[in-house]
Amino acid sequence: MLHSGEDYTVPPVALVVATSATEVKVSLTPIQVAEAEIKDEERQRVLGVIPNFYVTYNPAAIPLHPKQKFELAWKATIDPINFGLTGAIAGVQQAVNAFSGYGQGTQGYAKRYGASYADSAISTFVGSAILPSLLKQDPRYFYKGTGGRRSRFFYAIANAVICKGDNGHWQTYYSAMLGSLAAGGLSNLYYPETDRDVTVTFENTLIAIGSNAATNLLQEFVMRKLTHNAPTYTAATQAKP
Repeated sequence: MLHSGEDYTVPPVALVVATSATEVKVSLTPIQVAEAEIKDEERQRVLGVIPNFYVTYNPAAIPLHPKQKFELAWKATIDPINFGLTGAIAGVQQAVNAFSGYGQGTQGYAKRYGASYADSAISTFVGSAILPSLLKQDPRYFYKGTGGRRSRFFYAIANAVICKGDNGHWQTYYSAMLGSLAAGGLSNLYYPETDRDVTVTFENTLIAIGSNAATNLLQEFVMRKLTHNAPTYTAATQAKP
């Protein structure tokens, strides 16, 4: 208590602040990690030109979200190289008069081009997006790159009929096989009547399986060396689900 005319000097007051530590962890969600991997895959091109989107060089790649499976299928379908290859296929078909019901001339070429592009688009979307989303399967080829030639050979062949599921386990590749059947069945809607045959549809499915096996062998032993912008993953940087 101070009276009039009195003063009082207050001694220094030290406030003690308790020490604390704050730790902030920043991490990407699995969908964001998968999106980053897709961006890498969309830059992969054989000889810097031909798309090589459906192979991952990360053995621990994060499973794709359904939206991402459709994104990859869309990118592959509208790639300029796909239009060029379709034109070349249609040209060869016209030269040997395949699907003769289409006729010749500009109109015949246009029909062959449309049918060939439809085959590619339907096969890609059904076998690499729609069915993999429904069946929870990964449509990509998981590059092995290690082990002996024999083990890598059989691994590539086996991947024509098996695939990785979104749960990380290997399973029968129903998406690719049913996708080939579906594409063959739908092609009967636009192929000439003389070329519509259920037996041919099943034959083409077996051919597609053989073609996938051959492509996998090229992926395992050849394309890695020819693919530009292919990322390199180490054990320390492999993504975990």
